[in-house]
Amino acid sequence: MRFILEAAKKYTTPRAVQQFVAQMPYNSEKHIETLCSAEESLRRNTGHCLEAAFIAAAILEQHGFEPCVLSMESHDYLDHVVFLFRASSGWGTIGRSRDKGLHGRKPVFSSIKQLVNSYYAPYIDKTGRIVRYEVFHLDETQSDWRTSTQNLWQLERYIGAQKHQPFESSDKIFCRIRARYLKQGPLQKGPHWWP
Repeated sequence: MRFILEAAKKYTTPRAVQQFVAQMPYNSEKHIETLCSAEESLRRNTGHCLEAAFIAAAILEQHGFEPCVLSMESHDYLDHVVFLFRASSGWGTIGRSRDKGLHGRKPVFSSIKQLVNSYYAPYIDKTGRIVRYEVFHLDETQSDWRTSTQNLWQLERYIGAQKHQPFESSDKIFCRIRARYLKQGPLQKGPHWWP
């Protein structure tokens, strides 16, 4: 837990952790797919979305936050997972992606559904569209997501096998946002994205 504890001394707030994971090199898995624990990802100084969620959970649980994640399923099977937290001002997330629009959100949302909705437009690209979502406490996965030196495929399978709530959305709005994406590319800034 050396790397986790060192990071927890430096990064004590959700905003600081979001800035930290956003500047961390993205794990594009060029040579081999990985699903590293928080400790191993910090040691390697790289992370993709689920690895970044482990990092955020491991750091912020040292400051009293529950290790929870929000899983969003897409109809093209390119799902996304972010660390989920609640502050006095509302629900927020910490996330990492190749697309800045899928990074975290400030804690301003009164419900998780409203928070998921903030990811809807940035998620849409040539094939992506959020269709389901669910919240998980990482400890219920019964895996060593904090410090394992092995890949955590059983945790990924656990999340994928659990029932997710449907996320209803309009086909008309989806087509409009997709057409804008195809013409202009991804959104550059949303109102509640972390700076």
